[in-house]
Amino acid sequence: MRRIVWLAALAGLVATGLVASGLARAALPVGQAAPEFTAPATLGGQEFRFSLAEALRHGPVVLYFYPAAFTKGCTLEAHAFATAIDRFKALGASVIGVSADGIAKLDKFSVSACQSKFPLVADADRSIMQAYDSVLASSPSRASRTSYVITPDDRVLYTYSSMKPDKHVANTYAALAAWRAAHPQDAASRP
Repeated sequence: MRRIVWLAALAGLVATGLVASGLARAALPVGQAAPEFTAPATLGGQEFRFSLAEALRHGPVVLYFYPAAFTKGCTLEAHAFATAIDRFKALGASVIGVSADGIAKLDKFSVSACQSKFPLVADADRSIMQAYDSVLASSPSRASRTSYVITPDDRVLYTYSSMKPDKHVANTYAALAAWRAAHPQDAASRP
């Protein structure tokens, strides 16, 4: 019964996200294997190598793509994720931002807009954006504003694409909360 309720809630979120964004389909389909990647990243201005596989060992991941650091919408979105980070952590999830910006620019953005609360990945060659079908059509050198929820079994649980930054946090959180309610046994301890 819990699984049916969870699936119904998730279907409603997906339909709402697709209608709100004006898209005919999600970027990567729900249930598809999430493409693995390792890339340069920064957290609070401290650079390291981020691995999606390693992050998923600790619980679900919210992977969000954004066009460019220090632009109005991207700054608002990063700040919203930073403000909500404790709620995501309470569900055992981590948040990761991805853009084509260089690592030096992301070092600064990580401290300012993200308040040193979650890492940012530098996708300089745009291979991650391409793998996740998150390339901005009007400007292929930038990412589209697309958010994914990925479960610890490497599957896409939820996708939301909209150039408006205002619903990405709420929608990914709702998808995670519905998944967590249906999967309490998958709780991971977060450091």
